[in-house]
Amino acid sequence: MGHIRQFMRRHYLHFNAKETRLAAKAYCGHLDRGGQMLVTLAGAMSTGELGISLARMIREKKVHAISCTGANLEEDIFNLMAHEDYEVIDNWRRLSPEEEERLYNRGMNRVTDTCIPEDVMRNLEDVLVGLWQSACESGKRKFPSEFLFQALQTPGMIDDYQINPKDSWVLAAMEAGIPVYTPGWEDSTMGNIFVANIVKGRVNNHSCVKSGTEQFQHLLEWYIERTIGNQPHFPVGLFQIGGGIAGDFAICAVPCLLQDLKEPVPTWGYFAQITDSIPSYGGYSGALPEEKITWGKITKTTPYFSINSDASIVAPLVFSYILDD
Repeated sequence: MGHIRQFMRRHYLHFNAKETRLAAKAYCGHLDRGGQMLVTLAGAMSTGELGISLARMIREKKVHAISCTGANLEEDIFNLMAHEDYEVIDNWRRLSPEEEERLYNRGMNRVTDTCIPEDVMRNLEDVLVGLWQSACESGKRKFPSEFLFQALQTPGMIDDYQINPKDSWVLAAMEAGIPVYTPGWEDSTMGNIFVANIVKGRVNNHSCVKSGTEQFQHLLEWYIERTIGNQPHFPVGLFQIGGGIAGDFAICAVPCLLQDLKEPVPTWGYFAQITDSIPSYGGYSGALPEEKITWGKITKTTPYFSINSDASIVAPLVFSYILDD
């Protein structure tokens, strides 16, 4: 037994600690029964370098699909390309507006305690514009993630990696061939840049990037294939980090299949969420798992867990438990 499991079994006996341990144990049980897992990423998990553990989870076949915000998709690549140029600010809670403005004037975009240089965004833009325009001209259409995968394979990019490639979850997903969905991709730096380049005439039109609804259709087909399609059948679970569109997009696949398409699929076979939001009136990110029963997303017998804590602390711990570190 790994040290992390031993530690959690000895100390994580009550409250959120116990919920964390039980969620990790149930995740392992889900995989042991032949299940697959879709992980969702909200917040700034990539800039928080969750890739260190998530990439291992993907490579060891403990994650089988990703739904993430456009920011998490691109920020893993920013970190891969420009980590040595990042600046970490220890007293970020006490920055004055004047200090924030000085960071802006220097082209340093702050994500909590980490400043990302704008240069890396422009360098990635230079690569993507060519890929987008080429796709428009050839009539090819791809997911946002597929363009990022293509960018990572562009000659010259590999030589410029500034972290160990093993710590990039996007590289791991590309190598494993798992789907990466980015609902609401326009709410990201590269999504903004894509539109700006259409307005400027550097990219012909919007058609080369597949829409969110097309991504959702692909997710439905992926879910059907694994649960009632070709043999063997797999129960599929959902491990949600944070709230927002990344999680809601993914979890809605089941009620759409059951209620709108009348497909006899099983509901999610496992559900866990890490969130620091509290239950409130209308606050989706803080909604308890039981509420999802009323929407047909899970059932009363589904193993479900709600960990009310900081995902940057809890997610690597859960992953280390699953990896038996």
